[in-house]
Amino acid sequence: MSLYLIFDVGNTRLKWAAVESTQNPSDQQKKLWAYSGSVSSKSLQSPEHRVELADYISKTLPRPDAIGFTCVAGTEAISNLQSLFPQWHDLEWQQLKGDSTFDGIRSLYQDPSKLGADRWAAIIGARVLSKTNALVISAGTATTIDLLGSNGVHHGGWILPGLGLMQQSLEANTANLPLAIREDGQRHFGISTNQAIIGGCDAAQLGAILYAIETAQEMHQPIEKIWLDGGNAKILEKEMRRLEKLKSFNIEHSEGLVLRGVWAWLLGNA
Repeated sequence: MSLYLIFDVGNTRLKWAAVESTQNPSDQQKKLWAYSGSVSSKSLQSPEHRVELADYISKTLPRPDAIGFTCVAGTEAISNLQSLFPQWHDLEWQQLKGDSTFDGIRSLYQDPSKLGADRWAAIIGARVLSKTNALVISAGTATTIDLLGSNGVHHGGWILPGLGLMQQSLEANTANLPLAIREDGQRHFGISTNQAIIGGCDAAQLGAILYAIETAQEMHQPIEKIWLDGGNAKILEKEMRRLEKLKSFNIEHSEGLVLRGVWAWLLGNA
């Protein structure tokens, strides 16, 4: 039995998981990863934290047969990541990029090398889970919305600031607006400045999703599935399910969609 170690290095979080060859990326069971974890991506900048992370992972799981990763945090983060396991120096690190090929999917991006590797990995992950017209939404530091056709064609997508970035930009660039804090029982229209900021940022995200659904319909690609992943996915899912216009859609919060995509791609290259 083989073991595969996979990493997703985002702007905010570094996630990893290990899967066994007896598992399949198309399996939608909730508890999928044999081993998994998440730390701040900034941990890679510290030699001490890198040693701690490598020690923890290497003592938690057996030596893997292959390592795959995707990284949007820059070349330094890639170098630091690949320095984690000197004892496994003979293992090849395989990097999924925006222009990496995957059987059954092609992107209409003008320059696929400029497509975010995390977006492409999430699209691959969504594809192995279902072959329907889908929106693939990653709600993290940025929110990305991509249209994937049932025929495997990626029609492109949008990038907008994530919920945190929206709120931080209001605090940083206005004189009197504080950094908002999400409250229970949020109203549709805010009756305090805090509620107004949170509600406004939520509305911007939801409006983009509704516009994406409408645009896909105009392109004769009616949405059958909405995939959600990322640190803000639970918040977004909750707000989406409150909207009457979205209640008829099949919304699936699939944690680790990027990791799943890297895994599927790694298997395809094995």
